[in-house]
Amino acid sequence: MMSEFNPNDPFGFFNQFWKPGAANPFMPPLTEEEIDRKIIEMRTIEQWLTMQVGMLQMTVKTLELQKAGLAAFKQGLEPKGGDHDERG
Repeated sequence: MMSEFNPNDPFGFFNQFWKPGAANPFMPPLTEEEIDRKIIEMRTIEQWLTMQVGMLQMTVKTLELQKAGLAAFKQGLEPKGGDHDERG
């Protein structure tokens, strides 16, 4: 049932869940089994999206930390104004 991941089509994985069955795609599922299957599929997608949001948030925080670290490093490299002039 699950298709392999294709990096050229990152949303291809979800297409298998959104394909309409033999029934009319605008009609709701008629059996309890179909409804249960759709609920499970939607929960799987929700979990995957939640995981992706978490990874995105972690990436943003990592980049913010790198930016702050780079700014602190650059500030440490700047010459201190006047410390060596007062000794001479």
